[in-house]
Amino acid sequence: MKALVINGPNINMLGIREPGIYGAASYRDLVARCKQAGAELGFDEIACFQSNHEGAIIDKIQEAYGVFDGIVINPAAYTHTSIGILDALKAVSIPAVEVHISAVEEREDFRQVSYARLACFATITGEGLAGYDHALALLAEHLKPNANT
Repeated sequence: MKALVINGPNINMLGIREPGIYGAASYRDLVARCKQAGAELGFDEIACFQSNHEGAIIDKIQEAYGVFDGIVINPAAYTHTSIGILDALKAVSIPAVEVHISAVEEREDFRQVSYARLACFATITGEGLAGYDHALALLAEHLKPNANT
């Protein structure tokens, strides 16, 4: 199994950006955590990508077609605005889990809308960086054949 972890704008600023909301860990810490969790869950590869540019995220989703078995995506601010990211996720039809470090449902009204969620089979919010572990676990469970069938 291969998974692609995609992070949107300002996730590269983890540890600097609003640590009261996003914590003190860095983006480098997040990447290491995803790779370790992925290995423990049986993934052969965990690739991590971050961009502050919507088009680069769309390109990465499209490039994942036929290469990755699943996607974990934190579109960050694009969650609430990007129909393009939604359309890319729908186009490639790769199983995807949406993740957010903060509990977006408890924040500003504009954060209540998630376009990406419409193309994801699960959403994780408010678990900090541990939410990525949870998202990868859900993805692994989704991708592994059911032993009872």
